[in-house]
Amino acid sequence: MIHLESDYNNGAHKAVLQHFVETNAARTQSYGDDCFSEQARTLISEACEAPDAQIWFLAGGTQTNATIIDCALQPYEGVLCAETAHINVHEAGAVEFTGHKVIALPAHDGKLTAEDLQAWLKTYYADETAEHMVRPGMVYITFPTELGTLYTADELKALHEVCMQFDLLLYVDGARLAYGLAASKDVTLPLLAQMADIFYIGGTKCGALCGEAVVFPHANAPSHMLSRIKRHGALLAKSRVVGVQFEALFTKVDNDLLYMTIGRQAVSLAMRLRSLFVERLGYKPFIDSPTNQQFYIIPNDDLTHLRQHIGFEVWCPVDEHHTACRFVTSWATTDDEIETLEQVLLT
Repeated sequence: MIHLESDYNNGAHKAVLQHFVETNAARTQSYGDDCFSEQARTLISEACEAPDAQIWFLAGGTQTNATIIDCALQPYEGVLCAETAHINVHEAGAVEFTGHKVIALPAHDGKLTAEDLQAWLKTYYADETAEHMVRPGMVYITFPTELGTLYTADELKALHEVCMQFDLLLYVDGARLAYGLAASKDVTLPLLAQMADIFYIGGTKCGALCGEAVVFPHANAPSHMLSRIKRHGALLAKSRVVGVQFEALFTKVDNDLLYMTIGRQAVSLAMRLRSLFVERLGYKPFIDSPTNQQFYIIPNDDLTHLRQHIGFEVWCPVDEHHTACRFVTSWATTDDEIETLEQVLLT
């Protein structure tokens, strides 16, 4: 069985595990003051070309979104996002639990457009009763999106400009950032650091056992972040657990950061999977994703056969006879697995 259900169904990249072993005997400070976290922050700042960046390490994606959004917003503010956004659909109301309304706007292939955002904001501020409504304080996007699609550099810049115009924070969820950067033609870590007020670099889905690195690229973190994070139960006493992993992920291997290598490998194998499903098996894409998340329209009669060889996720029904399914490659997917899949499905 080849498991393509998700990119967080494996352990950790061997280099991450090796670094755990190598550093295990060291005695360090806690709560983010350990030497491994400090070195990881330095490496991330260099990769982002953001020397003033403030970086915090948290355990998981939903925890990060709920904590950071709550820390960054005023109590009376809400967050704007695409209707397909993770915080709106698949986080069990975690952001609303902190007291902030999630305001969903139309999604276009999983993306929020600057035009829709600006139109909504103009309508909001033109309403004489706006003070009786939840005030927008932040725009949330994901890169890549929940549908595996990507914002272009121009689209990011357009959203950034609208946020500047209306004094909103732009927050980028980078749970799968390694795969988005690998597939993008024009978005880089330094560009993201220029455009976003806050973003996080995903580790859980990109080769780490757990952990996300939250970046405030312009030295713009709210005051007393340690206290704020601890109040949310999100402060790791043994902070080195995440710091060690990001130190490994942002160390160069064969002249490139391991984090970037991981992303390229997964995207390359996703494109081989795409070729197999579309060109050789004749399945239609459900959405045109250039990243490690691939969505195909599968005849219902084929689902049982596929399930004998592949673990995947049923996404949604398309019609009476077809179902959209998601197949996800990751840092752990191998060439041999894709080759085996080709042999099994084509014979």
